[in-house]
Amino acid sequence: MMIDGVQIKRLIRHPDERGFFEELIRFTDPIFAEGFGQLSRSSMVTGVVKAWHVHTTQIDWWYVVKGTVKVALYDARSGSATHKELNEFTLGEEGQDIILKIPAGVAHGLKVIKGPAELVYVTSGTYSKDEEGRIPYDDPEIGYDWVQGMEITNKNIT
Repeated sequence: MMIDGVQIKRLIRHPDERGFFEELIRFTDPIFAEGFGQLSRSSMVTGVVKAWHVHTTQIDWWYVVKGTVKVALYDARSGSATHKELNEFTLGEEGQDIILKIPAGVAHGLKVIKGPAELVYVTSGTYSKDEEGRIPYDDPEIGYDWVQGMEITNKNIT
């Protein structure tokens, strides 16, 4: 079951003899209704785990430009119909070519399967320390194992 509010936008690549063109997000896209706050980039090496992050109001849109990352999402919202659901996605060169929308209150993390990896992401607001929540990567309530089961798969993609 897809976590409530998580959305994907499948991208359309237009290749030619020079390479390709691919449009990522338009401000008119329904997936981007909450709008632009900040554009950021994260560069990571193979094996890096960044987890868990959770925001109180901010929405994230993720796109992996280079490399391959395994993304895990956990619905930490107690009032959500999908509370405690877990979704996994593989993004990047050996994964799905998508924009992944992560709603506020959904804990998110990633592991770099094939690096170097480049994550470009848009947030609905600008950086605020008060917005940045952290949950330990090995939180027993979530129970996600970042070491085992990290083969490249695409679960919960509809």
